[in-house]
Parts: sequence; C-alpha cells; structure tokens
Amino acid sequence: MGENSGETRKTGDILTSPSCWQYAVLLNRFNYPFELEKDLHLKGYHSLFQGSLPYYPKSMKCYLSRTPHRMPSERHRIGNLKKYYLLNAASLLPVLALELRDGEKVLDLCAGPGGKSIALLQCAYPGYLHCNEHDGLRLRWLRQTLESFIPQPLVNVIKVSELDGREMGDAQPETFDKVLVDAPCSNDRSWLFSSDSQNAACRISQRRNLPLLQIELLR
Repeated sequence: MGENSGETRKTGDILTSPSCWQYAVLLNRFNYPFELEKDLHLKGYHSLFQGSLPYYPKSMKCYLSRTPHRMPSERHRIGNLKKYYLLNAASLLPVLALELRDGEKVLDLCAGPGGKSIALLQCAYPGYLHCNEHDGLRLRWLRQTLESFIPQPLVNVIKVSELDGREMGDAQPETFDKVLVDAPCSNDRSWLFSSDSQNAACRISQRRNLPLLQIELLR
C-alpha cells in the first residue's frame, strides 16, 4: 500500500505542480543525444516515470528538472533530426496508457502539433501510424514536427491527413489496433497558472462548447 501511494504521488506531481510538469525533455531515440543526457544528469535532471508505471518502454527516455528550468528549443533544420522535444510531462500519460507494441496499427486522431505522435514512436515501431489533424495551422506544425524527429525509413509507415475526426470511424472501420484521442480541450490546468488573466478567463469559458465535440470524436 505504501509503495502504491508513493507511485500515485509521483504521477500526481506531474499533473498538479506547474514547476514540475511544464519542463520535460523527451530524447529522440532516432538521433540520440548521449552528451546531452550526461549534461542533464549533471544539472540534476531525473528520469521520468521509470519504476512507477506498469508500462514504460526502455526506448523512451524523458527527463525532468527538479527546479523550474526550461531547455532552449532546437530550431527546425531541413535534413537534420532534432535531438529532443520539449513537452508538458503530463501529456505522456495517455501515450503510455495506450501500451503501444511493435507492429500495431495506431491512429492519432487529433495529432497536431505532433508531440504525442513523436512520443508514440519513442515507445515502439508501429506497423502503421496515421496522424490526423483537422486544424490547418496545427497540421503544418504536425508535418514539421514529424520531419524534425523521424528518419526517412519510418516515414513510409506514417500517413498524415486533415480529415474531420468525427468521420474517420465510418470511413475506416476496423482499421486500427489502437486509437489515441487527444480531444480539443480548454487546457484549464495551464491557464490556471497563466499571468494573462483575461486570456485565461476567455479560454476557460470556451469549455462550454467542447463536451459535444469531445463526445462526437470518441463515438
């Protein structure tokens, strides 16, 4: 009981502590930054989730600072794979819950800007990965993210589309082994800690319009 309680606290910290979950560094196994990993250890970063979740593939390496510290973002350069991806640590939880295995066919229904798709590919080698994003701006981010992190041989098993996610179940029935639905949300958790109170209030109020869309996507 005591061990489980400790595991719950570790995961709970990621969900509730803004100084913790906001600054995760996901290493790219397709261009592994060994020197950066050593540097992160020297700076006091620690490995995320390992030993505290039932499914955590060895190929996924994500580090978290014990203090509010943000790594600089890498610039997008055509033909060069980035070494790490900066993300909210909590966003890895649904990816890990999917328990992706090599060879499985998986759909990332609301994939933009691409962080969870990248995380899925750190976990396993899917037989087919369909990344869908209905929003045009987020679709451009998605394509650039995939180009920045995925080697050419893997591109052949990835499809990117701009379809209405609510129609994909009828269009492609019985196609996928697993589906990740990161449905559009008001992102209350981030806006609660925002210094822009006016924008935060506006975003939080938008939650009234989202439940129907979320239900339609899940259906």
